[in-house]
Amino acid sequence: MTPGRRLAYTVLLCAAGAGLAAYGITRTWSEVVTARPGLSSLRDIRTGADLEPWVLGLALVALAGAGALLATRGWARRLLGGLLALVGLGVAAGAIAGRAGLAVGAAGAGATLGPVVCVLGGLVIVLGGLAAARSGHEWPAMGTRYERRGGVATAPDADRDAEVDQRVDTRAAWDALDRGDDPTAR
Repeated sequence: MTPGRRLAYTVLLCAAGAGLAAYGITRTWSEVVTARPGLSSLRDIRTGADLEPWVLGLALVALAGAGALLATRGWARRLLGGLLALVGLGVAAGAIAGRAGLAVGAAGAGATLGPVVCVLGGLVIVLGGLAAARSGHEWPAMGTRYERRGGVATAPDADRDAEVDQRVDTRAAWDALDRGDDPTAR
């Protein structure tokens, strides 16, 4: 597999893991119905974000980190991969901690799907982060075609290999305006 494809798969892996975690944390994890004689029952629905709100924040950090993998290179990409692996571990640990000892109540077996999806998303983020930490320095970086280099830009055409100076001296035009000359009247 080419290094460019490995980069693309890792970015997609991290983004998919972040999406799974965000989906799982926003699902219903518990529903407690309190019967009140003569009145309607009270329903207390709790999502994973109600129990562990910081897990959603970590999922969004993982999504941003997936995009940042494209913009970094070398040791910075490897460091970012390590941070993504830690974020994924945090997502999985937060989902497990939020679900531990929680009675699903009236939500039934469907309430276990949210925490499982959230843990799965965290583990997918860990896999993507470890892949970036292990071999991210070998992957291609963004092109330098549009970066500025001291006021000199290279021509985009293959026929023109010479560098073109992009600097323009506008002092003469401003001096003419200061004297009262109209540069458009010529």
